[in-house]
Amino acid sequence: MRTNNFKILFALSFTVFINTFSYAQDIPKENQKIERTVIDPIDIEAEQIELTADSLDIADYPEKAQDSTITDSIKPKKELLENIVVYHADDYTKFNNKKHQLQLYNQARIEYGDMKIEAGIITIDYSTNTVYAKGIIDTLDAYTQKPVFTQSGNVVEPDSIVFNTESQKALIYNSQTEQGEGTVVSQITKKENDSVYFVRNAKYTTASNLEDPDYYIKLRKAKIVPGKKIVTGLANIFIYDVPTPVGLPFGFFPQSETQTSGIIIPTFGEQNDRGYFLQNGGYYFAISDYFDLTVLGDYYTNGSWALRLENTYAKRYKFRGNFNLRYESFITSERGFPDYAKSTIYNVRWTHSQDSKANPSSRFSASVNLGSSNYYQLSNNQANVPNRLNNTLASSISYSKTFQGEPQVNFSVTASHSQNTQTEQINMTLPTFQGSIGRMYPFASKSGSKKGIIQNVNFQYNLRGENRIQTTDSLFFKPGMFDDAKAGFQHSIPLTTNFKVFKHFSVSASTNYNEVWTFKTVNKYYDPEEEEEVTETINGFDSFRTYNFSTSVGTTVYGMFNFEKEGKDSKIKAIRHVMRPSLSYNINPSFEKYYDSYEVIDADGNTSGEVEYTRFEDGIFGTPNKTFSSSVGMSLSNNFEAKVRDKDSTATEAKKVILLNNLNFSTAYNVAGDSLNWSPLRMTGGTQFFDNQLSVNFGATLDPYALDNNNNKIDVFNIDSGGSLFRLTSGNLTASWAFSNKGGDKKGKDKNMNENLEGGGRDDDLFGVSEDFSRAQKTDYDNDDKEESEESFYSHKIPWSLRLAYAVNYSNSRRQNEISSHSLMFSGDIQLTENWSIGGSSGYDFKNLGFTPTQLRFGRDLQSFTMNFSWTPFGPYKSWNFFIGIKASMLQDLKYEKRRQPDIQL
Repeated sequence: MRTNNFKILFALSFTVFINTFSYAQDIPKENQKIERTVIDPIDIEAEQIELTADSLDIADYPEKAQDSTITDSIKPKKELLENIVVYHADDYTKFNNKKHQLQLYNQARIEYGDMKIEAGIITIDYSTNTVYAKGIIDTLDAYTQKPVFTQSGNVVEPDSIVFNTESQKALIYNSQTEQGEGTVVSQITKKENDSVYFVRNAKYTTASNLEDPDYYIKLRKAKIVPGKKIVTGLANIFIYDVPTPVGLPFGFFPQSETQTSGIIIPTFGEQNDRGYFLQNGGYYFAISDYFDLTVLGDYYTNGSWALRLENTYAKRYKFRGNFNLRYESFITSERGFPDYAKSTIYNVRWTHSQDSKANPSSRFSASVNLGSSNYYQLSNNQANVPNRLNNTLASSISYSKTFQGEPQVNFSVTASHSQNTQTEQINMTLPTFQGSIGRMYPFASKSGSKKGIIQNVNFQYNLRGENRIQTTDSLFFKPGMFDDAKAGFQHSIPLTTNFKVFKHFSVSASTNYNEVWTFKTVNKYYDPEEEEEVTETINGFDSFRTYNFSTSVGTTVYGMFNFEKEGKDSKIKAIRHVMRPSLSYNINPSFEKYYDSYEVIDADGNTSGEVEYTRFEDGIFGTPNKTFSSSVGMSLSNNFEAKVRDKDSTATEAKKVILLNNLNFSTAYNVAGDSLNWSPLRMTGGTQFFDNQLSVNFGATLDPYALDNNNNKIDVFNIDSGGSLFRLTSGNLTASWAFSNKGGDKKGKDKNMNENLEGGGRDDDLFGVSEDFSRAQKTDYDNDDKEESEESFYSHKIPWSLRLAYAVNYSNSRRQNEISSHSLMFSGDIQLTENWSIGGSSGYDFKNLGFTPTQLRFGRDLQSFTMNFSWTPFGPYKSWNFFIGIKASMLQDLKYEKRRQPDIQL
């Protein structure tokens, strides 16, 4: 092949020439600025931009038409996955390009949108948008790492699952899904979307053992909307896989996490004198998050009925309370029979408490318990069992306000009520007003410290006003109850000071000015024609003023008795005795100017005597003092404590033990009296034993004067008439003992005390507990936090508890020498096994030789069920009550209750 050297040389020469003398763009001169035009992108289309053309003309090219496929009406397909897939596996992650599958093995986890799956093996098929999840069979042929499917807060634990990421549908095999307090166990579940599930032949139960539940409700066909509802077809209850006839052709189970209105199923029973009955049935109204209402009713086939309204309200950091209204109409026998009777009883209860954070300067509270005096004795409702022995009903509604400053001003308005259920006497104050101005120290130094008798002088102002009503049960809430109302005001200004003398004695002195206003006074005179005293009521303002003076001096004396000796470790180390003696002096002047008199004239017209009275004797704040008194009071309080060797050998200090918590003596001597100058000596004391489990209190009254043959006190000392130094006129002893072994469990006791306290009863079970077991189900269920161990051995320690209350009173003021009252009350509980418990409450009256109302209780925890039996074997309230029901609150109407009520005659 021939080479053309000339043409090659020519081409190279031309290339070098072009590269040397040619360039595509001018190079600007140095220091020459290039001006740039800033154009707003919005105005690019609106403005015409002129460009300086190059020396070479720009050729015009024809405009190319846009392809019509760019604006085609066919929408493009969605991406294969709309969300980011996050996955993890402990062992390996394998992708099969041929099958378009991703496999995760061992502790696999995948998150796609709001969907999360955890399982042993997870396979993702990208061609069908399907996720497969299942567990792993280990070397022992055990199925482990079962899938856990979570979506929109719903958790499902199946054996395996197939999930489509595009349609959001799934097939779930052998799943366990929590719905409210229960669990749905289903072999096959179809998930329609994130809020609807369909199941077939599923089980719904609240049992803790899902492998072998003690009961379940079989759902043959059901639709589940998590957090809202379960709608079923034919459903019935199975107990240990044994079908029962208890069922429904269709059912609706609300699953709302908030309170929901609904029907309350009544209790069936029979009473001899009223026939068959339905009790405690009604409706619950979930009005709002702060307010609800329960309407309950009873009906008896003889026409008797009862209605109860129960309301609970609360607002966080503001207040909380409840209101109960109970009304019962009883019919005895049949109309036309001589023993036919009809009566009504009612009871109103209201409690309200204000949160301390709501308003620190003002407070409103209420505790109301009023109604028929015999309500608790005649009511057939099992919730009232512990309050049948109540002798008083009390109520109080108060509002108080404080105005900060110097001095501080306080006032309160209170309405109170006290009702004796035995005498049916009612005392009310509507209202009571109390106001006060804080203590003021007019002579105190500006530095703040007060020293001496002058600087400690202080005074304050108190005001009390009352409108007092005394009525009976028959006139309660009727216009006649206000006819005898009494009103008045009391003003008091106490002036006090205190100081030290001889370093160890504290001296206090005070004088008090008291002024009473009243709006009703009396005028008395003797009517000789009727030969009786006549009392007239005078309406109008009147007042009286009194004052008194008192002073006291006291000190504290400490005594120590040491028992320790060198080289000996004595059990009792020391005994300390603390004495607080006090001596007081009181002067009460006589205010005879407020007293008048009238003459008593006999039938012959002769004056037989003169009677003194004061026109303020019906006032609510007492009467002016008529007799001048000047008395000296003496008191001595004692406290005894011991230091003993601690049983714990590692303890470095001795153990302190209280021997006598208090032992007090008090008496007085009337200097101005002409006879019987000495007041009886009063002794009181109290102590605790057995680590404060046993509390003992005692008291006695000792009179130094003797009695005559008519058992009247005379101005002769008892020792001078041949007796002892003092004559025991009264004595009392009370003891309460609550103890249990260390394994005793008191859990669940408080639920029975609420009804007792709200009804004005005791805070213990000595009078029995409420028999409304259906309301106690939820409390038992919520408190059931026992953890069962895999190895459960029977413990030789049987938990038990015992409570005793003993009281005895002695009277001998007029040589009657009798025990006025003597009783013993006791209650106890024994936890025989983990699930069996028995208990009882009773008492014995040693004075009247009879038992108090007795209640025996038996309870059995049946895992998902609770069973209770209460029995009053004798007495006017002889009855029994059997109950068995499911613990879960949602299924608390699935219960059986059989009762025999007491036949209380009206």
